[in-house]
Amino acid sequence: MKIPSRYEHFVFGIVQSGLTCLVAAAIATRPHAFEIAFVGRWLSSWMLSWALIVPVVLLAAPLIRSLVRSLTVAGE
Repeated sequence: MKIPSRYEHFVFGIVQSGLTCLVAAAIATRPHAFEIAFVGRWLSSWMLSWALIVPVVLLAAPLIRSLVRSLTVAGE
């Protein structure tokens, strides 16, 4: 089952934010790396940050895309 390409923006935002939050949560929980509860803390941090950042990414992406287009020159 594939998602229609008209939803590509949303799929990209969800995947990108999930990966970014996964790495950021690992970095944030690094001080607890040698504790038994590390994986639980890491997954909890990741899920919370991902749930909070997905709407931000989806709403900000069009604005960021416009800004980048205004700062760059096509074809060079």
